Amino acid sequence: MSDDVRPIIVKKIIQGGGHHGGAWKVAYADFVTAMMAFFLLLWLLNVTTDEQKMGIADYFAPTSVSRSQSGSGGILGGKTMSDEGAKIGDAASPTIIIELTPPRIREQGKVEEAAKEENLEASRDGVDGQENGTKGEERQKQTEAEKKEPTEAELLEKMAAREQRDFERAEAKLRAAMEDLPELEGLQKHLIIDNTQEGLRIQIIDQDGRSMFPSGSAAMHEHTEKILQQVARVILETSNNISITGHTDSVPFRSGGDSYGNWELSSDRANASRRSLMTYGIASSRISRVSGLAETEPLIQEDPANPTNRRIAIVLLRQAPVLPPGSSAGQN
Repeated sequence: MSDDVRPIIVKKIIQGGGHHGGAWKVAYADFVTAMMAFFLLLWLLNVTTDEQKMGIADYFAPTSVSRSQSGSGGILGGKTMSDEGAKIGDAASPTIIIELTPPRIREQGKVEEAAKEENLEASRDGVDGQENGTKGEERQKQTEAEKKEPTEAELLEKMAAREQRDFERAEAKLRAAMEDLPELEGLQKHLIIDNTQEGLRIQIIDQDGRSMFPSGSAAMHEHTEKILQQVARVILETSNNISITGHTDSVPFRSGGDSYGNWELSSDRANASRRSLMTYGIASSRISRVSGLAETEPLIQEDPANPTNRRIAIVLLRQAPVLPPGSSAGQN
């Protein structure tokens, strides 16, 4: 081979990188635009008021719309729309109104309208009051009187009146029970109920040869227990404390020497009545005092030896103070 013949060399160049076009820039620009629109929406929701939001919603509401919802089964429903409100023009397509106002804003609008109507009515009442003379002033005075706090005397009077009604209700229930229950037949005359300064007094007395206790004993008869049971039911419906007092007649009683007489007997009978009431549910904390007065306070003043003076007095003590006779509760 001759030395002057040059060899043919083929050089292949493989590029490691290069330009692939600008399509990614378009996609990135769309992404940035969408994010900007999203954050702009969040900012608008945060800084705008309810009225401004409603205005924006109204701005984007369609203008050429049809208020008719004719068609089978809903919007259009596969049928042509009626002539009424179907189209505004040939170029406008029929649409249906969708209210974009949020429910909360609609409710607020209703409240504002109601407030305006109320203010309008109040202003009319004011004009009517001026035209009619003193009607407005009388209404204002009546309102001020209603707002005025009651005085201490008025509160005490209300308390006394309410307690008096409770006493009357308790008395009516006890009398009704004595009359309706067959086992208490004939015992109504042994019960005296009266309203005293101390409270509602219920007295169980001996009468017509029938005593509540055996002679000289604090162990009560069975019919006395039945009466005390009804008395306990009435007491349980009230909140008043009670006092129990035993009384005897003036006939001297001696048993076991001079150490036991009418004083001891009246005290023991009152204490036996206390135990009986507690058996029927009366709490011991409601019993203020138990005492025996012997023959010192006879029921029949002119005849201290009369058997009717032998009795047990149970008093529902007043919680409200006793008012003078001049007050309405005192008159009642």
